[in-house]
Amino acid sequence: MSGKTWLAAVLMALFLPPAHADEWSSKMLDGSTVTVDPDTNRATVTQDGVTAPLWNGIHRMQDGSSLIVNRGIAVPNEPIIESRRLPPPEIEEWKDINIIGYSPCEQLVRQVCGQQDQCAGVEACNPARQLLQMEQDERNVSSNRNLMTYTSGQCLKAMKDRAYFSMCPPPDSVGDN
Repeated sequence: MSGKTWLAAVLMALFLPPAHADEWSSKMLDGSTVTVDPDTNRATVTQDGVTAPLWNGIHRMQDGSSLIVNRGIAVPNEPIIESRRLPPPEIEEWKDINIIGYSPCEQLVRQVCGQQDQCAGVEACNPARQLLQMEQDERNVSSNRNLMTYTSGQCLKAMKDRAYFSMCPPPDSVGDN
């Protein structure tokens, strides 16, 4: 394997985009838009509504960066590489938290189905109960049954989704005059 072939193989391995990457685009000095396909690294330019392959060479972007194109393929620059990085993992707020009182899934069932089951017929009540069952199953096999589980965390998120997991109105009070 020649030195150039080896270098090309290493560069390709380093710059292969992850499966989720979006197209990268930027403005050139003349106002045209450069787009780089995340799967092929092919560069195109759009000007006045017409899109064509970007010609070989070094292209200056409005943000001051440069883009090198060789045989129609963009050499990923720092902005392209940054756009392809995975987002930081979501912090699991529920990890290592003790359950005090009603668990998150019990709270979700009470929120959706009602404290006295008065909203048992709403669409979201059955999924809320399924989440509660999953949470109870996870807690039953846990070495510390008072700690929140993954499903507890999902119930915390579900409680914030008031569009689907809407609040059940309290039962009518009789004789509270």
